[in-house]
Formats: sequence, structure tokens, C-alpha cells
Amino acid sequence: MTDISDSLTKADEPHFTRPIPKSAGAQMRFLVKQLKSTAETARTLGISQRTVERYVKNQIKRPKPELAARLETEVRRRWQPLVRKRAREQAARTTGLVIETRARFGFTAAPGTTDDGRMRRITQHLPPEYAQRLFAAQESGATEAQLRHITAEALQEMYFKDNGARATTLLVEFTDIDYVDFAF
Repeated sequence: MTDISDSLTKADEPHFTRPIPKSAGAQMRFLVKQLKSTAETARTLGISQRTVERYVKNQIKRPKPELAARLETEVRRRWQPLVRKRAREQAARTTGLVIETRARFGFTAAPGTTDDGRMRRITQHLPPEYAQRLFAAQESGATEAQLRHITAEALQEMYFKDNGARATTLLVEFTDIDYVDFAF
């Protein structure tokens, strides 16, 4: 995953009603149950089917760091899908998102003016329509560039144009997306 996609996934976590499994064996058993076979789990994680079976039986307890990261990512992505769906639907219908980012923002203007791009840290509430677009794009497998474009468009409209009160063109070069949360 990437910055925006990771942030959207992490924003789901406060809504979970149960903790995510911590041990490698419990995580592996969860993935096998979700993917319905050890072969599919092995393909997803890029390991052998026999290795998956050994984790399921607790014959291996500590994965290598790369596998541990992939395993945790896959478990987080699939954990409590109904809870995640309900929280996302609420954000897309009524509450929207809060996004915190650090990016280079600038406006189209003559060189040397104060409208030249500069680094800014912005925390901004995005209305439900942008939350809905971001979630739909993420679920359809959008690239990081596409998610960044939607986010930049939302920031342009809400922060810089004051929800349409000012007309301007915004140039955005994201450095990182620090935080995305559901607004309540």
C-alpha cells in the first residue's frame, strides 16, 4: 500500500470492536480462514504452502521481519470488514474525513510572487462526497497517483478556494500524508 491508501486503512482501526490478532500463528489462521485455503494464503504472502501450514500449527512462531510486515498488512486489510464498511459508509454519507498532510502548495502565478509553492502542513475536514470518492477509488484498486489527485482536488476546493468562494488554480506536490481520520 501507499501513503493515502495506508492512511485510509489505518483510519478504520479505531472503529474495530476486537483487537487484531497479535501472534503470527493467530494471524496466519485468520488469513487461512479468510482466504479459504493455505495455498491461497501462501500465494498472497509469497511463501510456500508448507510454511503456512507450519505457522497454523504453531510449529513456527516468529516470522522474518519482511514476512511479519506482509502478514500484518494482509490481516489489517481484512480485519472486521463489516465494521470497516459501516464506518466508511457513515463517513461517505454524513461525517466526511479529516486529513492532515504536509505538501508543497502553490498557485499559478508569475514567477517570484508570493504565490510560489511552499511547504505547508494542513489539517482539513473533507466533506462526505470526497470521502466517498476516496473510498470508492481505493476499493476499485486506484493507484497512489489517482488517490493523490482526489485528495489534492479536495484540498484545493475546501482549503484554498474556501468551498468555492474564491477562484484559483492550485498546484500540489505531496510530501507525505500524515494522518487521515473519520470525522465525527
